[in-house]
Amino acid sequence: CKPLHYFLLLFSLCIHFGMQLTDLNQECLVHLFSFLDKDTRWNLSLTCMRLREAFLDPQLWSLLHFCSPCELRRNNFILSPSLRYLNICWHSSRVKVCNIEYWMKTTFQRDLCSKHESLVSHFLERVCNICPNLLSLTLSGCGHVTDRDIISVLRHCTWLQGLFLENCCQVTDAVLHATLAHGSALQELRVDFCRNITQAGLQAIRERRPGLRLSAERSAGMIPDSQPERRLHSRRALQKVLIFS
Repeated sequence: CKPLHYFLLLFSLCIHFGMQLTDLNQECLVHLFSFLDKDTRWNLSLTCMRLREAFLDPQLWSLLHFCSPCELRRNNFILSPSLRYLNICWHSSRVKVCNIEYWMKTTFQRDLCSKHESLVSHFLERVCNICPNLLSLTLSGCGHVTDRDIISVLRHCTWLQGLFLENCCQVTDAVLHATLAHGSALQELRVDFCRNITQAGLQAIRERRPGLRLSAERSAGMIPDSQPERRLHSRRALQKVLIFS
């Protein structure tokens, strides 16, 4: 990738001029580290104290991107008040299992979800406590994230300007209402493919926050979750109406 090539080029220049990587000052080291992925940064930090200091510099960690919830368990990154942009995007076939209503899951599917269902929620709780300056949050395929998690971020990260949710099946209109109460700095909101978002909720936020850039692709048109008992009750009520009409 280009960032790694750039790092190797600068490293080659250091060798050409008879310098070691550790001869560079802290600012240069942090700049070089910024072109590397989390694992490479971590591996370099294990080589000497000088590079460890660069790894621990909060300015290095203004952006964090994770490709699966399991990556949140690793120690190859630093959470700090310098974090501005956080992306957790899980594009996997296992996301389909997470999006199944709980009462429809098999024992195997529930066991599968139990291994990771609280990871993102616990991580967002840490973000709320450590990263008050967060500007942008992107969650995609995080089927176990709840309204409570998102609302907590809105309350604690008051500078949040962009909230991007995609395929988060447990998110409801409560998040839309919370953006009105706690998202004064919010400029853009996306709730794409979130099946429990309703047209009424979207209309309410459009009326009260006309300046907010709002996207809800497919969300209001999807079938929301409902308990089997509730479905049965509605079906019986409809049958009675048809019988006596």
